Amino acid sequence: MNDTKRPQGIISLAILAMGGEGGGVLADWLVDLAEHNGHWAQTTSVPGVAQRTGATIYYIEMYPQSASPSGQMPVMALSPFPGEVDIVLASELMEAGRALQRGLVDPHKTTFIASSHRVYSMTERTAMGDGRVDEAKLLAGAQAAAKLFISADFAQLAEQTGSLIAPALYGALAACERLPFSRAQFEATIERSGVGVKTSLKAFAAGFDAAKQVLHPQTTNVADVTPLALPLHRQVGPKLQALANSLEGTFAPSAHPVIASGLTRLADYQSVGYATLYAGYLQDLAQALASATLAPALAEDLLREGARHLALWMSYEDTVRVADLKTRRSRFARVSQEVNQSDKQLIDIHEFMHPRLEEIADTLPAGLGRWLLASKTARAVVGRFTQKGRVVKTSSLRGFLLLYGVASLRRIRPLSLRYETEHQRINAWWAQTLALLPQHADLALEVLRAQQLVKGYGDTHARGWRHFEILMAALPRLQQLPDAANRLSALRKAALADDSGQALEHALSQLAPA
Repeated sequence: MNDTKRPQGIISLAILAMGGEGGGVLADWLVDLAEHNGHWAQTTSVPGVAQRTGATIYYIEMYPQSASPSGQMPVMALSPFPGEVDIVLASELMEAGRALQRGLVDPHKTTFIASSHRVYSMTERTAMGDGRVDEAKLLAGAQAAAKLFISADFAQLAEQTGSLIAPALYGALAACERLPFSRAQFEATIERSGVGVKTSLKAFAAGFDAAKQVLHPQTTNVADVTPLALPLHRQVGPKLQALANSLEGTFAPSAHPVIASGLTRLADYQSVGYATLYAGYLQDLAQALASATLAPALAEDLLREGARHLALWMSYEDTVRVADLKTRRSRFARVSQEVNQSDKQLIDIHEFMHPRLEEIADTLPAGLGRWLLASKTARAVVGRFTQKGRVVKTSSLRGFLLLYGVASLRRIRPLSLRYETEHQRINAWWAQTLALLPQHADLALEVLRAQQLVKGYGDTHARGWRHFEILMAALPRLQQLPDAANRLSALRKAALADDSGQALEHALSQLAPA
C-alpha cells in the first residue's frame, strides 16, 4: 500500500465518542469483527482536549486478507483523512457537528450515523441567553453532507435497555449494511467479549431496529398520528381543573399549552392561589388585545410570549426554590439513574451552598429583611457566617432536614422582601406592556421578551436586572424611532452577549434617531 492511492476494498471508520460512552469498546468490537471474518484491522485513537471540548476520535481501517499479496500485510493509516472516511459514527449531535467541521463526512461516499440527543457543552450552559446550538440546522447539515445519514436517539435506546450507547450505535452500523458482515457476525463479537453481553445485545437490537426504521420508514396515515388539541382543563392536574375551566373560552386554543404549563409551574412553585394570580394577569392582557386592532399572528405571539415570560418571572429563583428542588424525591431518583446506581450501592450527594447576605434578607419578611440590609451591626454579624460557602450533604438526615426546613418557608414566601420586590417589578413591566399595546404592539412584544434578562439568583440576577433596567430606560427614546421593536430586540441580544455589558454599551452608543 503506498501513500498516494488507497487500495480497493479498504474500509475506514471514524468514531467520535465522549468519555464513558464505550467508544473504545466499540472500536475493539469492530477490530474483533474484522479479524474473525477474514480481514486485517487496525485501530488508533486521538483523545479530545476534554470531555465537552472534543470527543476522542477512534479510527479503524480494515482490509480483506484475500486481497493481500501472499505473505504481505497492508500498511494502514493512523488517523482519518478528510474526504476519505467511509463510515462516521457520532455519539451525540454536537459531535456530529464536529465531524462535519473536520471534513470527515463526504457526500459521495460517507455513511454518517449519529445520535440525535444532546449533552450541552460548557459554552452552551454558561451563555447568558439561550446558547444552545440549533439542532434542526445540525441535522439538516448532516443530512446534506453525507451520502447516507442515519439519526435516532440512540442514547435513549441504550438507557431503556440498561446499556451504554456504543452497542446501540453498533446495531445501527449493522443495519446500514455498509460492512461485509452479517448481523449474526456482529452479535457474535459482542458474545465473545464476555462482558455485559445480555444488555449489550438488547441495545444492539434496539439500535438495529431504529436504523432500519430510518432506512425503510413505514407509511402511516397522517390522520392516525395527528394529535387532537386538548382543551385547557385536560392539560392540567385535578387541583387546577376549576381554574382551567373558568379560563377555557378566554384564550385562543393555540395558547392553551403554554398557559397550562404556566398554571402548573406556578401551582407547583407556590400554590393554586398563585396560579390564579397568574391567570388574572393574562386576563388583563386578553382584554387589552381584544380592544386593540392587531393582526391575528401578532396577537397570538403577544399572548403566548406574555404567558411564557410572566410564568418565568413569577417563578423567580430564591433560596426557598433552590432548597425545594434539591430535596425532591424526583431529584434523588434522577441522580441515581444518571450514575446507574445498583441495589448494592449507596450514593452521597454534596451540595455547595453560598448564600449572600442579600439572599438571606430577601427570604425574611419584608420589614425584617429591610432592617437587616439597613443595619450595619446586623450586616456585620450575619456577614461573618456568609463569607465562605459550605458543603451540605443532602443525602444525610441532617443535611436533608436543613434544606427541607428552608424549603418549608414557601408558606410565608408572599410576606418576604424578595416577593415584594419582584412583584413590584412584575407589575411595572406588565403595565408598560399593556400601555404600549394600542400604538406600539410590536414594541410591547419585545418588552415581554426582555424578561429573558431577569433570571437566576445572586450576581447573575443582579447583573440581568441591571441590564433590564437599562433597556426599559431606553424605551422613551425608542418609541420615537420607526424601527423601535427591532432596536429593542438588538439591545436585548447585546445584553445577552457578554457578562461585562460592553456589547450593550456599544449598542446603546449606536442608538440615535434615524
